[in-house]
Amino acid sequence: MIQVAHTLEAAVEGARSLDVVRKRDIHDGDCVVVTTRNSRYTIWALGNGMYLVWGGWFDLQGSSPQRMTINGCTWGGSVIKRDIVAARGLRLEFGNTVLTTRIEHVRVVRARTHINPN
Repeated sequence: MIQVAHTLEAAVEGARSLDVVRKRDIHDGDCVVVTTRNSRYTIWALGNGMYLVWGGWFDLQGSSPQRMTINGCTWGGSVIKRDIVAARGLRLEFGNTVLTTRIEHVRVVRARTHINPN
């Protein structure tokens, strides 16, 4: 029991210190580029929890771009952080349950905003 408690405690502490991209911080038109150990994914935020996804598994299936939800990120087991789009060191799970290899790099490209000069 002590080993399980220690492991759960370590997971909770690790989650607090993750370098993450949270769903609430991604706005319509923003693009998230996720590089995993084996692939690269380009994820474009459409709004209402929907994304357009290119790359990786979707390219291999010939289905890029694919309109998709994101379930969240996992350490590889059944525990999932549903509020996260991507986090280095974790694995991204798409709405169709495709699970990526570990994320090595994440970059957010913000949508351009039009500034009214008046």
